Amino acid sequence: GEKGIAVTNTPKVSTEATAELTFALLLAAARRIPEGDTLCRTTGFNGWAPLFFLGREVHGKTIGIIGLGEIGKAVAKRAKAFGMDVLYTGPNRKLEAESELGATYVMLEELLQTADFITINCAYNPKLHHMIDEEQFKMMKKTAYIVNASRGPIMNEAALAHALKTNEIEGAALDVFEFEPKITEELKELKNVVLAPHVGNATFETRDAMAEMAVRNILAVLNGEEPVTPVNEKVLVTK
Repeated sequence: GEKGIAVTNTPKVSTEATAELTFALLLAAARRIPEGDTLCRTTGFNGWAPLFFLGREVHGKTIGIIGLGEIGKAVAKRAKAFGMDVLYTGPNRKLEAESELGATYVMLEELLQTADFITINCAYNPKLHHMIDEEQFKMMKKTAYIVNASRGPIMNEAALAHALKTNEIEGAALDVFEFEPKITEELKELKNVVLAPHVGNATFETRDAMAEMAVRNILAVLNGEEPVTPVNEKVLVTK
């Protein structure tokens, strides 16, 4: 700010990619896809059996979305398409989104107790550190799945590992980690968690869009114009 440097960012361009990954993780955990892939590549399997490799359907289940921002709304749309009931929580009710998506606002505690699948899609701030901790896992259904594609420190990773190990919840899927890029060793040993290397917006389309927006911002500043997505607007006004 003091040096008069314009700072810009690339908001909203990764919404669809992150929502898609959230749902991909949810489905991968529910139907045990990575676990099945490992089985096929190692010991193999003996063919169909009535109780072999059972997972969970998402159709007719309840999803609880923590944070109904742009990404949360995009997750809700996908959930509706899969025939899910949508609950959400956050600091404020989103009445327009409620009517558009058929989503129901509840407090966090009720969401945790009611949802079959929980997705964390809120932005991180220090107040949300360990928002999902030992106490919260105890509130969840024994058959619940939780997905975090937001920020790692929102969830206590050690508490998650314990909840998974003791079957307090059924499964989880993570694209982000509390001490990234380090992953809690205990999690790596568990079959009922899907792990991805923070690839929420890692698509050709999103990275192209990010690059394009960065170039548009740079050109605008070089031409003495207001950038498209400024972070420090006051600096630009006083320049």
